[in-house]
Amino acid sequence: MKYKPTEKILFVDRDGVINKYPGNFKYVTSWSSFKFLPGVKKALKKLNNAGFKIFIISNQAGVSKGLYSQKALDKLTRRMLLGIESYGGKISGVYYCIHRDIDKCSCRKPKPGLIKKALKEHGFARSPLKNTYMIGDSIRDIQTGKNAGCRTILVLSGRDKLKDKRSWQIQPDFIAKNLLNATDILLS
Repeated sequence: MKYKPTEKILFVDRDGVINKYPGNFKYVTSWSSFKFLPGVKKALKKLNNAGFKIFIISNQAGVSKGLYSQKALDKLTRRMLLGIESYGGKISGVYYCIHRDIDKCSCRKPKPGLIKKALKEHGFARSPLKNTYMIGDSIRDIQTGKNAGCRTILVLSGRDKLKDKRSWQIQPDFIAKNLLNATDILLS
């Protein structure tokens, strides 16, 4: 695949954006604990129809902590993708960092390693700032997007809340209620 400057690329966090946020220091460990947020499948389909290539970028340290296995994560991911595809959406790639902060790896958000890996594996020479976005539910996600040169949208459907805005060390380019609202921002 050859890079096109007009390519629209979207990186999306998983927990709190795609599925219900499990809570601080809690993990989605199996399909039974995975719940799509309202409007997510519709939003992803709309974004695909508008020409966005969508990648899921997520920290999943529960694997390295022994709370669930890589096999369980892979199974959950397959079912999530099937749920999205059954509605007409498509995810171009899913990238997880299974490390903990203390591991100091280059892929754990807020480092941009997962975004760089996705771009490289899909033949993009560089991140086209104008058409590349990161949507997340935490300031850590926003920092990741900024570190990779993306425009950013913080959704309020997960971890961080608008009432905490004064304590944010970095500001998102946009703030949305959820992924469906973020989709409206992207398509306007």
